[in-house]
Amino acid sequence: MKTVASLALPIFLAISSTASSQDIQADAINNADLSAIPAERPPKAPPEADLAIARLQILLDRAGSSPGVVDGHYGENVSKAIAGFEAMQRLSIDGKPDPDLLARLPGTEPVVQPYVISNEDTKDLVEDIPADYAKQAKLKNLGFTSVTERLSERFHMDIEFLKTLNPASAFKAGDTVFVAIPGPPRSGAVKRIEARKDIGQVLAYAEDGALLAAYPATIGSEDSPSPSGSHKVKGVARMPPYTYNPKVNFQQGNNKKILELPSGPNNPVGTVWIDLSEPTYGIHGTPEPSLIDKAGSHGCVRLTNWDAEELAGMVKPGVMVEFVD
Repeated sequence: MKTVASLALPIFLAISSTASSQDIQADAINNADLSAIPAERPPKAPPEADLAIARLQILLDRAGSSPGVVDGHYGENVSKAIAGFEAMQRLSIDGKPDPDLLARLPGTEPVVQPYVISNEDTKDLVEDIPADYAKQAKLKNLGFTSVTERLSERFHMDIEFLKTLNPASAFKAGDTVFVAIPGPPRSGAVKRIEARKDIGQVLAYAEDGALLAAYPATIGSEDSPSPSGSHKVKGVARMPPYTYNPKVNFQQGNNKKILELPSGPNNPVGTVWIDLSEPTYGIHGTPEPSLIDKAGSHGCVRLTNWDAEELAGMVKPGVMVEFVD
């Protein structure tokens, strides 16, 4: 592989769609200069994704402070992830990528690596997920609609970012594509969870008070606020079905009857439901990870599917969840 001379180039490079161009872009992300990232987040994000930001997002994800989807954009979720990592490292918290913080990011393993698409990756895809819940209820499952959607979830990536990084790929079995390598799920026992409404973030703490993980989150909305106070985790359901009840939940389209929606990553609550002692409320995944903390929820705490799955693996019934305004 050859290293791109200017590491400040945006990810949308004006290069031909060849295997060598994929190598160049992947190598450029792996070697991107994090010190070139400005301390202040731009007031208006540029349309192009940035190589250094993409690398930073993956390294923060590996460290346990999730930036949500890896997309190469310097948005609020990146600043929150930086702040979460600062808290883990017991540094002064300002959400800025200063040299001390950057030096503490984990590992030298390349953040982008090749992956060969398997036959399994192409199976059990759903042709389309209709927006209407009544139509969703008629489907057997609410699975992935494409190989790109499946891979983007597995590797914590924005779908368009994945496609841009692999412009020559048809995403068929046998194709080699470059993907983000976020690292294995966090482990440990979570004793307490804070759902921070003020900053749109979920913080998971160990028994000794150490911060184990931080996740960007959508926590309620003006129309459907989340609960207040402290509540307990009752249990965890993986790949849950979703019961839509307009009298209890919200009004979706013209649907006025109770509907049972099948399970799957495109289910309204995603792949995990962490049930809380407050009736009808929980911490759960989402079919639209790119919208985390960008669009309101119906009172619950919404994470990306992969973050919800990680958190679910660290909680047990009785863990306290405190909603902080």
